[in-house]
Amino acid sequence: MRHGGVRSRAAVAVAGVLLLAALSACGGADPERSGGGGAAGPGGSAAPASGGPVSGTPSREGQSGGAGAGAPASSAPTLTRIPDIGDRLHRRIPATSTQVLAVYGDGADSAESVAVLYGRRGPVWERVRSWPAHNGKKGWTPDHRLGDHRSPVGVFTLTAAGGVLADPGTRLPYTHSEDYAAPRWWDESHWHDFDYVIAIDYNRVPGTPPDDGEQPLGEEKGGGIWLHLDHGNGTSACVSLSKEAMEYLLLSLDPEREPVVVMGDRNALKA
Repeated sequence: MRHGGVRSRAAVAVAGVLLLAALSACGGADPERSGGGGAAGPGGSAAPASGGPVSGTPSREGQSGGAGAGAPASSAPTLTRIPDIGDRLHRRIPATSTQVLAVYGDGADSAESVAVLYGRRGPVWERVRSWPAHNGKKGWTPDHRLGDHRSPVGVFTLTAAGGVLADPGTRLPYTHSEDYAAPRWWDESHWHDFDYVIAIDYNRVPGTPPDDGEQPLGEEKGGGIWLHLDHGNGTSACVSLSKEAMEYLLLSLDPEREPVVVMGDRNALKA
């Protein structure tokens, strides 16, 4: 699929094959099963802040799936770096990036996580919003492989979005197409997974549409890993959030702020 282009029938057929592969990797039902997994890119101009900077470990307590979850404390100290991210991964966040979505996994083998959007103003990071999320149904890995049902640990750029629903007004390049619809032979709980998607630039060419099939690291390293709508449990490798959270991210992320996602289980993030 080419963003904004007109395709021949042959091109449509090829794109369909690539999209199905991406959807499967992204967290759709395993082909040999009737249910399972879900799937799940970039940045924001002056991201709206919901209060002053906060610090401390993000928690699930008191959070809902809505865009207003996780209101920051009023008297928290100033943040000069993203909380609970160790030096190894912190060095991989581009110095020019002023938007970071941090996904804190509950554990190496857990599908439960919390996603927190941070925005930087000068030297200070502000916690903007947070939401409950899901990741790979088997947890996390620093060495993701096709079909392992674990989300990759690391820092990845966010550079493209798309989905079944029309562009809500994002600054990211957006591919609107019915081709993103989940196959109807998947469990019904997954049918809206890809109403909105943001590509996570793991083993893909940044800036291309989310369903682009090129995998620079090779097919065995997996791909088609997205942020997408949540269906209530773990995914095949991606990160899933509520529809309200996805809408908020799409409206907030700004390519000029070079947004990235930092993701992994808490111990791996701190290492």
